[in-house]
Amino acid sequence: MNKLQVALCFGALVLASAAAGAQTNVRVRGTITAFDGTVLLVKSGEGKNVDIQLAEKTVIVFTQPIALADIKPGDFLGVTSVKRNDSTLTAFEVRRMPKPLNPGHRPFDGRDDQTMTNATVSATVQSGSGRELTLTYEGGSQKIAVPENASISTLVPGERAHLVPGATVNLTAAPGDGGKLTARRIQVSPVR
Repeated sequence: MNKLQVALCFGALVLASAAAGAQTNVRVRGTITAFDGTVLLVKSGEGKNVDIQLAEKTVIVFTQPIALADIKPGDFLGVTSVKRNDSTLTAFEVRRMPKPLNPGHRPFDGRDDQTMTNATVSATVQSGSGRELTLTYEGGSQKIAVPENASISTLVPGERAHLVPGATVNLTAAPGDGGKLTARRIQVSPVR
């Protein structure tokens, strides 16, 4: 190959990767306001109404409520927490997952005051001062307080019947023709 052919190949790869990047998934979190069996209307946390198409292959998972006592060492959890001024973490949502997914500890939604910890339970403590989980992942661990009002659930296979007005969703969608979003995966929580 001469230099011109190499440059053209490189340019084609850059354009292809830019086009693939333009098709990146979109995250939508909010509350269902309507569902007709095919199109889900979600009011996002920012107050926007978003139409989401469901496909035949859209995966739905349901957050079935459980007690903190149902969580044992060795379980894999996704815990969304608030970071206090003293750097301690207090959970507001605890989800037991059927298998490990994206282990680690990171800011949640780009905010400095919230974190997401996906890790394995190494200890649970129930004492007079409260309830605490110790979560371990490669390269670190976190101790997280779990207040009585924290949402605690396990992820189970869901179905379209769970997609009812008032239920909250956390979904991943891909942009399609005309900018319409099609859901790839929907995590739905029951109406509170």
